[in-house]
Amino acid sequence: MNKIYKKNEVTFAILCIVIYVVGTSAAESVSATVGIIKLPSMIFHAVCTAILLIWLKKNGLFEKYGLVLPKYKPAGAWFYFPLMLIGFASIYFGVKLKYSIPETVFYIVSMLCVGFLEEIIFRGFLFLGMARKNVRTAIIVSSVTFGIGHIVNLLNGQDLSETMLQIVFAVIVGFMLVTLFYKGKSLLPCIAFHGINNALSAISDEEASLRVFGSVERELWITVSIAIVIAAFYSIAMWKKLSADTEGKWS
Repeated sequence: MNKIYKKNEVTFAILCIVIYVVGTSAAESVSATVGIIKLPSMIFHAVCTAILLIWLKKNGLFEKYGLVLPKYKPAGAWFYFPLMLIGFASIYFGVKLKYSIPETVFYIVSMLCVGFLEEIIFRGFLFLGMARKNVRTAIIVSSVTFGIGHIVNLLNGQDLSETMLQIVFAVIVGFMLVTLFYKGKSLLPCIAFHGINNALSAISDEEASLRVFGSVERELWITVSIAIVIAAFYSIAMWKKLSADTEGKWS
């Protein structure tokens, strides 16, 4: 693991992406076979999370990959409000227990781990590995590969149009998060947003949403479009307001 990382960080990131995507797809297939929602996925994601955390800690890489508090003052926390608007969108119309209590726990734990894994791989390893040569290219590649990585949902039986919309949304959100990481030097807000946004889908009341929007397609287009607009303006605001210097002060 150390040999690959020290030789080429981008290669290391790509290897992590392949392991993550293939492993997640396989775990979801096993979940469908055994009939227990997210249990195999939770185990796979939790093991990967533990391995990476131990490895990062052992090699003193927490600060490099942003596993530290943001360097700007806590008073700047208002700046995360747009993240909250997007992150909690799935429960705006109500909360409902869709699975058994154990399965709901498996789902939430799995999604929280996914938040860490995808952020540390795409925003951490891949972005920083490429940013050493060209920051702009690193931002684009990190965002696009993050979006394309969601094609695994198509392999797991998700509808094509829903998957494509999710990919577009993921690319935009990926850009927003890599901007947040680059400007704020902390990956923790990105991990928190990502994990919470995914986990809340386990308890969202989809029937209540349908009563409001009338159809799944209409709900997807409206909510995703609004989220994209918020993410776009948020990213612009970050570039202008959040200092990129080493002290992380507000400009």
